[in-house]
Amino acid sequence: MDSILLTIHPQDPLWLIIAFLCGLLATLLKLPPLVGFLIAGFILNVFGVKESEFLRITADLGITLLLFTLGLKLKLRSLLAKEVWGVAASHLVIMTLTMAGFLAILHLIFEFKFDTPTAFLLGFALSFSSTVFAVKVLDEMGAASTRHSNVSIGVLIVQDIAAVAFLAISAGKWPSPWALALALLIPLRHFLHFLLDRSGHGELLLLFGMTLAVGGADLFEYVDIKGDLGALIIGILFSGHPKSEELSKGLLGFKNLFLVGFFLTVGMTALPGLQELLIAICILMVLPLKTVLYFILFSIFGLRSRTSWQSSLNLANFSEFGLIVSAIAMANGWLSPSWMAVFAIVLSFSFIISAPLATGGDDLYNRWNHLFKRFNQELADPPLKQAIPPEARLLVIGMGRVGTSIYEYIEEHLPNQVLGLDTDETKNQEHCSAKRQVIIGDGTNPDFWLQNHQLLGQIHWVILALPSPQANVSAAQRLRENHYTGQVAATIRYEDEAPPLIDQGVVFAFDIHGEAGRGFAADFLKRIDALAT
Repeated sequence: MDSILLTIHPQDPLWLIIAFLCGLLATLLKLPPLVGFLIAGFILNVFGVKESEFLRITADLGITLLLFTLGLKLKLRSLLAKEVWGVAASHLVIMTLTMAGFLAILHLIFEFKFDTPTAFLLGFALSFSSTVFAVKVLDEMGAASTRHSNVSIGVLIVQDIAAVAFLAISAGKWPSPWALALALLIPLRHFLHFLLDRSGHGELLLLFGMTLAVGGADLFEYVDIKGDLGALIIGILFSGHPKSEELSKGLLGFKNLFLVGFFLTVGMTALPGLQELLIAICILMVLPLKTVLYFILFSIFGLRSRTSWQSSLNLANFSEFGLIVSAIAMANGWLSPSWMAVFAIVLSFSFIISAPLATGGDDLYNRWNHLFKRFNQELADPPLKQAIPPEARLLVIGMGRVGTSIYEYIEEHLPNQVLGLDTDETKNQEHCSAKRQVIIGDGTNPDFWLQNHQLLGQIHWVILALPSPQANVSAAQRLRENHYTGQVAATIRYEDEAPPLIDQGVVFAFDIHGEAGRGFAADFLKRIDALAT
């Protein structure tokens, strides 16, 4: 126990307080809390606080859990889509060349030590986007299962694979021959699935998940493969398991808490001087070009304009991979130590710029819709226009466990008048097999409502049952923007989630926990009456 406590520096509690206050301030300003955590890191850096072993461990655990939970939700076939690997490869090449040329120009202006191979190396690092940031923002938006989320995450994973390959080559260290034994994980997954089935729903389930994530990362490190990739692959082995979603939700709180350490360490990496700050500002000026290039490539590869736009905003940042590359370049004498400060500023400010853009992407899309229409493609996206059953009068948006229960209960009382809407094509097939009327679509997508405007005139009631309060608010906002005149209800988990929904025209919001208790009591009383008679 003492050895663990020794990793906690006396200043660590102070860091937690500052991180909390900055995160709270960001939330009050309607920004993601991670923006506040980054600012907290800079504040601590200014006051001379240095990163501790405790903070580094929490940051590493956060990244490991993030990639493991990402693997739990990942569909491998999505990586094979041309709009994923095609955009990832094209963007990597174009941005590497562009950034290398731009850095060469900065070299002439600021007269820092530089050579051509180093320019291409840094250009390669700056072409990447941050997996940690994108997944965190998508989770906070409640958009993890949307089309733009699947596309942008796919691009990030292709980039991560390229990063792992680069790190192996640059270190001159190839995977151990024992890495071939990792193939045994494929048949072993049946036994691991058996253990997951028997792990219950409480602390044993969470412990099993933590063991898989951390143990999997260590296993891959043991055979000289990056542990982060190992956590992702172990997660993929459990993708599609009936309890994978429950496990992912259970680990969510741990993941978010540990990632606070990551965002703090980014801000605390190095303190820049005036020249480093000016170089960082110049590099940040290329961020719009990086984002526009993503949008153009997504459009060329056949994505609809809204999918291209939101995917581009998810990727409109620089990656923590730049810090790793700059450390390698410094160790080899190719760069001066001041470049760590440059990359820290670039990374942090790209996050601060990108966070409100990603969360407010639909508002910008609606404002500039006439411009986006010129780039609209539908070759790789599923059609927005859906066949609507003419007798449908009530729409349930979000067909997870709660939404499906709502659908089935109302269907018993209003046969054939209920319609479900969900983004998940796989689950849609399950709903069809269960004879439920469910269409594929994203209720937060402005284009969906434009293409299915007749649905708004046909439906009398809409029930919002999406997995996050932010997604419910966004869907309610889309309904209001399209002048929906029917009634809207929404599910909430906590009372403070109701006011933003009511501001968007929701008639009433019901607490799913409280309603579950009342529903059980009503069913119980019915059974008592039946037994009494």
